[in-house]
Amino acid sequence: MKIMRWLLLTLFTGGVAVANAQADFATDDERNTIQVFEKSRPSVVFVTNQQLVRDPRSLNLLEVPRGSGTGFVWDESGYIVTNFHVVDGARKVMITLQDQSTWPAEVVGLAPERDLAVLKISAPEEQLTALPLGDSSQLSVGRKVLAIGNPFGLDATLTTGVVSALGREIQSPNQRTISNVIQTDAAINPGNSGGPLLNSQGQLVGVNTMIYSPSGASAGIGFAIPVNTVKEVVPQLIAHGRIVRPVMGVALAPDHWAHQSGIQGVPILRVEANSPAAKAGLEGLSRNAWGQIELGDVIVGINKKVTPDQDQLMSALERHKPGDKIEVHIVRNGKMMQRKLTLAAPRE
Repeated sequence: MKIMRWLLLTLFTGGVAVANAQADFATDDERNTIQVFEKSRPSVVFVTNQQLVRDPRSLNLLEVPRGSGTGFVWDESGYIVTNFHVVDGARKVMITLQDQSTWPAEVVGLAPERDLAVLKISAPEEQLTALPLGDSSQLSVGRKVLAIGNPFGLDATLTTGVVSALGREIQSPNQRTISNVIQTDAAINPGNSGGPLLNSQGQLVGVNTMIYSPSGASAGIGFAIPVNTVKEVVPQLIAHGRIVRPVMGVALAPDHWAHQSGIQGVPILRVEANSPAAKAGLEGLSRNAWGQIELGDVIVGINKKVTPDQDQLMSALERHKPGDKIEVHIVRNGKMMQRKLTLAAPRE
């Protein structure tokens, strides 16, 4: 009997000791992961995209969820950042905060060429916690990153991984190229779109945008728009509702027309009067005495950077602002030429 009591006491107290040891055990990396999640979680929001459909039996219009995704609080004014494709085509967008309060959102600005969107809600400041912004230029392959999102409608889900590669390129929803994209093996699934990618200091380093997977689920290759791009785009969306791209004052020929005609570069269709291009002496298409169309200038580069198509030409211009002086490389009558011009602001 005494032996049984001794065994029970030993097993009981030993079990408690083991349990306590396991409860207290945590690596520095685990503590960091927990801290980043707990600190960042209040900033992550659930984005619901709703649309109208007609009931086939009653013919009444019904409001139904079209899709969902993730976003995060940009500042205490109520601005929310997410992906463009999360809210594209929405009639109504709702934001659910971590306290489970739900708010109707106003679409402030859209940038399909960067797959970014800015929304605004009227929640009190005390319910809004902005994420600190990092510097994506300081990232390197192998750095730890954490993704928080709402995959498959499951809120506040954390995945971790590393930066797998830098400088990737992906296609935006409107078929523009997004450059300097971050590749990560942190699991990103449908519903994670628009959520934050964080470093081990809890700073925003990217916005999760897509996965590369034949099945549509995480396959260890996810992509995020770098925060340095986000820091450039979001203020423009708040101020203007779109990316403000400086203009040269030219109308450009479609890429497929240039390709079919065997032209390398971006042909100018016409030059606007009194525009920077006109002042620089650029020329568009013209007709000769027999009424035949004659090719004008073909833009092949900006500031010594090759621009073989409109996508890369637009990307080159987006690195500048109105008032900047640039050198345009053109081909005219088979000869390479350069023209300098001062970029203008777009018309409102």
